[in-house]
Amino acid sequence: MKSSAGKYYIGLDHLRAIAAFMVFSFHFIHIPFPFSYDPTFIPFSLVNEGHTGVALFMTLSGYLFAKLLDGKRIKYGSFLWNRFLRLAPLLFFMVIMQGIFECLHGTTTPVRYFLEMLKGVVMPILPNGGWSITVEFHFYLVLPILLYLSRKSKYSLCLTVCCAILLRLMLREEVGHIQSLAYLTIVGRIDQFLLGMIAFQLRGYIQGRHFLVLSGFTAFAIFYWYFDKAGGFFHNPSYPSNRLVWVYLPTIEGLVYALIIAWYDNSFVHSHGRVSRFVALIGTYSYSIYLLHMFFQKLILLLLERYIMPVSSMPIAFCFSVLGFLIMVPVAALSFRFIESPFLKLRTRYLIDEPAESTLEMKTAEETETLST
Repeated sequence: MKSSAGKYYIGLDHLRAIAAFMVFSFHFIHIPFPFSYDPTFIPFSLVNEGHTGVALFMTLSGYLFAKLLDGKRIKYGSFLWNRFLRLAPLLFFMVIMQGIFECLHGTTTPVRYFLEMLKGVVMPILPNGGWSITVEFHFYLVLPILLYLSRKSKYSLCLTVCCAILLRLMLREEVGHIQSLAYLTIVGRIDQFLLGMIAFQLRGYIQGRHFLVLSGFTAFAIFYWYFDKAGGFFHNPSYPSNRLVWVYLPTIEGLVYALIIAWYDNSFVHSHGRVSRFVALIGTYSYSIYLLHMFFQKLILLLLERYIMPVSSMPIAFCFSVLGFLIMVPVAALSFRFIESPFLKLRTRYLIDEPAESTLEMKTAEETETLST
């Protein structure tokens, strides 16, 4: 999607597409294969433990808002209204559809389901990945404070990350485990938003540092392979895990993803060829893919097994996840067209005293932003 000024952050849509694929594959692959599967190919652990794609979404949000709001003043009420129009319509649609399915299967009643979903404003209980929108909303609530701190001192955001790590360490000592808070709430995810913002501030240093980014990604892939081998998300040794890794895992994810985002966004002149535009289009639809894929993945797997071959190995499951992901693209396109897009036209301007050119760039960047995590 382009504005009349032609501004478009196509590189960020590429990264959103990758994040959506990681989350989709995490759920899709583990329909036929248990979560205890341990891949031997090191980078494959980032797909086998594809829940880390949510961390990429969160870090992207932090980076993008730092980029959009850099040095600008905002009308905070209008900002929240725009974010509501961007995220709520599809979220409400997904929650309603999930409620219909659960009521038809007799697992809940409409009143009980409605009351439970109301808690989702505060608690990370919304289904099918909707819990991450609750985390995103909590980030919006503290965003003015974070912007204020970042303008007061260049070290304030780093200090806040350190405080978040210390808080998780204290909570682990008190409760005995920290995985749920680290993964499902702002207590853990705040690191990723903050590190995304910090990466934007350091974009000039990160730009063109290809060896640094490659080294960081390689170390991250090896780390995640060890994490996967130790039991991963569900078997480390159980869920919720009492391991210390959940104190610092959100920070490591945010640090590496922030490095990759700033490097990819600033080090290249991104192509607008067919392949690049197709991947970017998937990024535009990534929010729909993220929230709706749970409704379709079992059906997609059934069709692929019936008309192609049974899933007898993890490589076949991975290939099927690629096909399944591509099948989700037209579904997500319909969702974007008829559920998301109509509400985008209702948004209002929330930047104060901005130049006209900045306004156009801001509007375009915001229109191309999609979540999730």
